[in-house]
Amino acid sequence: MPRTIAVNTWVWTSPLTDATIEPLARKAAALGYDALELPLESVGDWDPARVRDVLDTVGLGAIVVGAMGPGRSLVARAGDVAATQEYLRTCMAAARTLGARVVAGPFYAPTGVTWRMDADERTAVVGELRMNLAPLVEEATASGIALAIEPLNRYETSLLNTVEQSLDALGPLLGAGLGLALDTYHLNIEEKKPADAVRTAGQAIAHVQVCGSDRGAVGDDHMDWPGMLAALDDADYRGPLGLESFTGENATIAVAASVWRPLAPSQDDLAARSIAALRALGA
Repeated sequence: MPRTIAVNTWVWTSPLTDATIEPLARKAAALGYDALELPLESVGDWDPARVRDVLDTVGLGAIVVGAMGPGRSLVARAGDVAATQEYLRTCMAAARTLGARVVAGPFYAPTGVTWRMDADERTAVVGELRMNLAPLVEEATASGIALAIEPLNRYETSLLNTVEQSLDALGPLLGAGLGLALDTYHLNIEEKKPADAVRTAGQAIAHVQVCGSDRGAVGDDHMDWPGMLAALDDADYRGPLGLESFTGENATIAVAASVWRPLAPSQDDLAARSIAALRALGA
């Protein structure tokens, strides 16, 4: 059975708004996508009920993506924990309205914030993360939603870079309400063997994001895509594959994602070639 393939609206725009959702949804559906990844950058950017109506009209599913901007962190050193918990509750409420089963993102600290930790500090930070994440996991479980925590590469975080680190840090909380969001871009940087890391993650995988190893189109790069899809099968992951790339036309997102050059002739081309490559591979 073919997988659900989603596309993140960051491929084309930032932030997503009520004004931009309908043309983007229609574009994604016309390209053959089954769902949208919907970043909620700031509370109020888009109305979940309005977005639900649009997606229902064009026949697309939804995944909610959290954006960990400045000050958003579940670790006090890096941000406002209470405000971040409320933000994540808003993301989960949006998911409930949309009928989305996953809220994905690097929910531990602001993207791009790094600091050195010795073993004792890392142990303390992991304990704090677990404590502040636990009530959210309980709420997610009760709502039938999975929070999917994404390990990022070393240049974007110093907390969770690998699958092994993430399983160790989150292990006591992993289950129906909490899993891992694996992104092939970050796996390619941090894992010695990305396919083996996927197999190690196994049942903890709650969401998967894909793109070329340069953040461009799937299939134009050196990633062993047949091997990656085989690893996902071995891990018994049958959930969506979400194309996550970024437009360089928005200054904020271009700087945040280090998009300094065009990743494809056009963003439409990037999205079209990615889904074509994935379908050709049998995804």
